[in-house]
Amino acid sequence: RRLPQLPQLFRFAARAMEAICMGCKDSSCSFEPLRLKRRELNDLDVLIEMKYCGVCHSDLHIAAGHMENVLGKVEYPCVPGHELAGVVKQIGSKVTKFSVGDHIGVGCMVDSCLECSKCMEGQEQKCSKQVGTYAGKDWSGRAQVPEREQTIGGYTNVMVVQERFGIKIPKSYPLEMAGPVMCAGITMYDPLKAFKAQPGDKVGIVGLGGLGVMGVKLAKALGCLVVAISRSESKKAFAEKCGAMAFLASSDAAQMDEHYRSFDLILNTIPSDHDESIYTALLKKSGHHVLLGLNSSTFGAFAVNAMTFGASKVTFSGIGGIPNTQEVIDLCDANKIYPEIEIHSVRELNRIYEKLDSSNDAGKRYVLDIANTLNEATFQQGTGTGEKTQISPMAAIPTSAVLKKVASLLAKPVTTFC
Repeated sequence: RRLPQLPQLFRFAARAMEAICMGCKDSSCSFEPLRLKRRELNDLDVLIEMKYCGVCHSDLHIAAGHMENVLGKVEYPCVPGHELAGVVKQIGSKVTKFSVGDHIGVGCMVDSCLECSKCMEGQEQKCSKQVGTYAGKDWSGRAQVPEREQTIGGYTNVMVVQERFGIKIPKSYPLEMAGPVMCAGITMYDPLKAFKAQPGDKVGIVGLGGLGVMGVKLAKALGCLVVAISRSESKKAFAEKCGAMAFLASSDAAQMDEHYRSFDLILNTIPSDHDESIYTALLKKSGHHVLLGLNSSTFGAFAVNAMTFGASKVTFSGIGGIPNTQEVIDLCDANKIYPEIEIHSVRELNRIYEKLDSSNDAGKRYVLDIANTLNEATFQQGTGTGEKTQISPMAAIPTSAVLKKVASLLAKPVTTFC
């Protein structure tokens, strides 16, 4: 389905409004309240009064500079956040998608070229000119942030976004739950749709962190036979509570043998380097193993998938486009699918980053209560105990590790024809 091309109706803003943000001034990820600026509304812009913003593991990676060899240098102060949920406060003169008072979400991007084949297909995330919600470089004026080269994200009390990149959140869906759907929800839904997951398909979800939990719930809503896969039996009860119909402990050789060559689709959410081949062995001949974590395997799969013209068994996925993001929030609303969340004050942000740095074994998505805790009083209260964030140093993913993974993948039967 082709989406209509938007006319160039944007006027570069000469004025700016103040925004209160939680930002870090360097890669230590020690957050503090800051006063930054947002552009005044252009004709197709929407002003959002922020209520909640989720904290994603990739926020940590980007703010800490872990992705600089892929995404480029981070402009500090950095204000992350791509799991936005709020209420429309004001609209530009040409806006038709939203009205004042609507509930609105914003995910991982705020602009693209709007006219290439990918944008026309609703795959804006694949546009070469896509602009990230934060740490993205505005090139058109449609994502402009006054006095900065890079965008600032959702750890803020106000947000301005062009209407095309806003997602309509049904008013029946809890607003505090909606932010994580803009990221974890679409990240898991996009490959389910891309690989045509349908009722009766056997789908494995590897890892039961924030992503994996949403994957289990969404695949179940699509009628799939969902098997949660984790290293040990310790998460079996939690997986079943989330809706998994079966559980597989990957450390148990007998269990792995039982499921050999039986899966139609495996979504792998493990964020760190690991031997992905043990999961690939579980696929049917026509099956696919989709890597979603930020590690050398994922980048290797990206390269191999390109070499095989999309026929690789082991592939990768990132975020999804605007139409699919709207679909997944509507699916969640219709099926009462909710992420597992914890709501926190912005004053706890440094401690949240420490939790993300250590692990997310609880399968929770952390959500900041923007409306009640990010305001003028935040400047007097400070952040947490006043202690700086303590995160472990992490080197960027080396090119050599990616090349090694490419060689490893190519050494095995890699296509669905093998």
